Amino acid sequence: MPELISPTSRLHLAWLAARDEWGRGVHQDGSGLHTDDDVDSPEGFAAWVDRLCRSADTGVAPEPGRVHCTYRWIVEDDTVLGAIALRHELNDFLLRAGGHIGYGIRPGARRRGLATFALGEVLGQAKQLGLERALITCNVANEASRRTIERHGGALEDIRDTELGRLRRYWISL
Repeated sequence: MPELISPTSRLHLAWLAARDEWGRGVHQDGSGLHTDDDVDSPEGFAAWVDRLCRSADTGVAPEPGRVHCTYRWIVEDDTVLGAIALRHELNDFLLRAGGHIGYGIRPGARRRGLATFALGEVLGQAKQLGLERALITCNVANEASRRTIERHGGALEDIRDTELGRLRRYWISL
């Protein structure tokens, strides 16, 4: 049974296996991975995990240009299947393109309902944060994500060209 867990250094090798399935250097929606993060060494991975966990702490100012964000990994039997991020508020970029929630499922774990499961869980957390609605975006070519968002009541606001490409922008009432 899949579950959402906080990022943990305990799953370093499992996370690397998931990353390698995506491909090195490939953007993973919802992971919080920056291009300059060292995730291969145990020390670098631990520092990255620590940054992900701290990013939800509203007592600490977020990094410049960022907002507070809660990261979760989608895990089953110590296998990392994907990640999902809940941004606590929107800045200009997130309002245009990124949204409140971003998620990604590793290629070998797709078409199992994992994104639907994770999004449902995180929408409940968004409501607990006090959000009344959540913005979620997806690439116009990503039919699986479109269906996932619409399954959770996503109402299409528009389709627009952004710095992330041509996106569908949905709002989900909480």
